[in-house]
Amino acid sequence: MPRPTARVLTLLELLQSGGTRTVAELAERLGVQGRTVRRYVDHLIELDVPVESVRGRYGGYRLAPGYRLPPLMLGDDEALAVLLGLLAARRTALTAAQRTANETAAAKIRRVLPRHTARRLDALQDTVAHTEAPDPSEGPVPPEPPGLPGAGDCGTPDAEVLLTVADAVRHRRPLALGYTDREGRSSERTLHAHGIVNHAGRWYLTGTDTRLDEERTFRLDRVTGARTLPGTFREPADPVGPGPAQRLLTGFATADYRHRVTLRIQATPEHIRAHLPASVAELTGHGPSTVADGGAPGQQDWLRVELRAQRLDWLPPVLAALDRPFVIERPDELRDLVNALADRLARGARASGA
Repeated sequence: MPRPTARVLTLLELLQSGGTRTVAELAERLGVQGRTVRRYVDHLIELDVPVESVRGRYGGYRLAPGYRLPPLMLGDDEALAVLLGLLAARRTALTAAQRTANETAAAKIRRVLPRHTARRLDALQDTVAHTEAPDPSEGPVPPEPPGLPGAGDCGTPDAEVLLTVADAVRHRRPLALGYTDREGRSSERTLHAHGIVNHAGRWYLTGTDTRLDEERTFRLDRVTGARTLPGTFREPADPVGPGPAQRLLTGFATADYRHRVTLRIQATPEHIRAHLPASVAELTGHGPSTVADGGAPGQQDWLRVELRAQRLDWLPPVLAALDRPFVIERPDELRDLVNALADRLARGARASGA
């Protein structure tokens, strides 16, 4: 039979799940009489837990906002969900104080997890890579343009899948994956998983598809099942090459979309990246400014910008927001869209307010 202290903690867990709980419901869940429930509530109040009594036919007890956070009673799945959220949040542009709070909160929750779950979580923390966090001094974070893999929808990966994949990455074990692509087609894959990447609030898996012998990227929220297979595989032949995060971004920027766009922009890489991040475009040097480019020799160097896009309608506003000289090398359709935007802006500027 559970001890009274254990029942009091169970009562706190029930109240923390939200809403008003009747005395009868709490008595049944705790296996005690109604008067015992009231005594347990008194214990919580003595501990400064803000429990409110609700009168009426549907009355009972509920937690009220308090001046401090009461002890949280989390199940294993709840604790794991909180930890995964804290891990994903580390990519965001946190202040030093926020980063410290994130790390201490994660450490406190990790300490109370069962050993097996804690070890699996450690595997995830050791294997996950984060794309570069945005710099708050560069202004607002540029949105992912239409057409990027997963842009728009943002599912949450299954925790069991995430931990299974992390264990396979850490120990170089082959993975059997069930996967549903963005067209809704289901398939079974065997993968040599190289890394997990958290990018823009989404989780991705990079690895070699053994059937195709090709590097592939998978959205983890589209993985319907994962299990490790017997044996191990060798690490990639080029261990000093780009890591999983950089390979993911390069894959986004070079994906086989409908339009291939080439621009020349007279700006610093940092300024361009504030509007066209690495997941969208590749930057290469073009050389110093020339009269042919529309500038005087000796001005800021021009950079070549290459990207692939399924649609072009989002690019003209981005080029306008750059507020730097640019040249469109291709495609012609983009020139037409930029001219159309310029005409609309000019008409709006000339319009009378009367």
